[in-house]
Amino acid sequence: MSLHRVARFADVPEDRGLQVEIGDCKIVLLRAGGLLRAFQGECPHAGAPLADGALCHGRLICPWHKAAFRAEDGALCEPPALDSLKRYPLELRGDEVWVDDQALADPHTPPADDSRTFVIVGAGAAGTACAAALREKGFGGRIVMIDREPDAGYDRTVLSKFVLAGDMPPEETPPLRDESFYKEQRIERLQSEITDINAGTKTLHLNDGQTLSYDAAVLATGGEPNPLELPGADLPQVFVLRSKAQAEQIMKAASPDQRAVIIGDSFIALECASALRQHGLDVTVLARHEIPFAAQFGEAVGKAIRALHEEKGVKFITDHEATEVIGDGKVEAVLLDNGLRISADLVLAGIGVHPATEAFASLPREKDQSLRVDDGMRVTEGLWAIGDIATFPLHGQPQRIEHWRLAQQHARIAAANMLGGEEHYLDVPFFWTWHFGKNYDYLGHAEHWDEVEFLGEPEHPPFIGLFGRNGILVAAVACEKERAMAMLAERMKQPLMMEEAWALIQI
Repeated sequence: MSLHRVARFADVPEDRGLQVEIGDCKIVLLRAGGLLRAFQGECPHAGAPLADGALCHGRLICPWHKAAFRAEDGALCEPPALDSLKRYPLELRGDEVWVDDQALADPHTPPADDSRTFVIVGAGAAGTACAAALREKGFGGRIVMIDREPDAGYDRTVLSKFVLAGDMPPEETPPLRDESFYKEQRIERLQSEITDINAGTKTLHLNDGQTLSYDAAVLATGGEPNPLELPGADLPQVFVLRSKAQAEQIMKAASPDQRAVIIGDSFIALECASALRQHGLDVTVLARHEIPFAAQFGEAVGKAIRALHEEKGVKFITDHEATEVIGDGKVEAVLLDNGLRISADLVLAGIGVHPATEAFASLPREKDQSLRVDDGMRVTEGLWAIGDIATFPLHGQPQRIEHWRLAQQHARIAAANMLGGEEHYLDVPFFWTWHFGKNYDYLGHAEHWDEVEFLGEPEHPPFIGLFGRNGILVAAVACEKERAMAMLAERMKQPLMMEEAWALIQI
């Protein structure tokens, strides 16, 4: 053991971490139950400095994407991180804090002492988180992941944010887990597609004729982009964005000084507008709403985001719709319902997604083709559904929410319940969206509110806005207020009065 003096006990605050460094090793010191702990200083998900996060209710919450870890031992509590924190040996010598720069050993793979087979259909955010959680929670049986893409699960969120901006080559899209993880954890990956499922006999039928039996299965097939149903939509320069392969096709077609028309004003659509504009393209958005994201963020933030886009050169058309994509073998223009032609070299449709549940026709589906689950993510005995395809109870109302982190939360709940647990969704939905270098965080799921107040101005970040209904905080939106949002991510799990919320974030 090689200990290094890194701080004094009095230097470590009680409501957050303190970052210290031993050479290149970044470590965060925490006070937990009156004791000091030392953990890796950067979040295992995306490298956020954990000392900038919040320490609340015995949990350390990441400032960027709100992963949560138990302050006592660093154990993972909430995604998008998939790993617990590495812990470092620590000694107190009087008031001096001494830490070893060699982390304690990681836990080993559970022994193969279980005869059951668990199948995960889908290898995206939800499926990968479920596989990781099953091993984390001690399942030693067989895990089979089935997905139609050849690569292991990867971070789709970077496609619209960084790949289309030219900041990250498509082939460098980060995997959610590297290949060694699947080998070490004995997780089988099968490139295939499900054609049918028989929940009664617990069998899956694959498109190559195979039949796979399971003891428990999780359906995590995610969403499919809604296709553009217009004349000319089959031209080769008309795109949707969901996969790494689609991002690669877009980048092959897109070059600076070309003209891009984006149809739709979804989060994906406007992230793509931002990215392609940063890549040097002339960008026009055919938007359904004059104020983007007003239903989620409120009008003030929606106006600010549109103004940011327009300041950077993105053009908006909100009072007319596309009726045709014009071109002879390649895209030349988009025709609007008023006869106006918008010259274009490529078209990208961002008009929402639908649940990818075509193969599950034998299961009862909702009108939107999603699968109804209970609060433990269960469809029926031995079968769970998570992520974009799941309609689940939130505050007593059925909801389907297309959030990356929420899909991973579903995954951890399903994994626990596959192993006999009785966990339920009791968390707070969270997502983030990226526009011209600014990250907007959103907590909650509010369709209605009767008051909204801001600290700072949405047009000039940093700011935070709180949305209340009947005096209770129901949602929050912010830019460059990471620690405040990390605190609220934990505190909003119980009803939080608006006055108390303001007192919390202004400390």
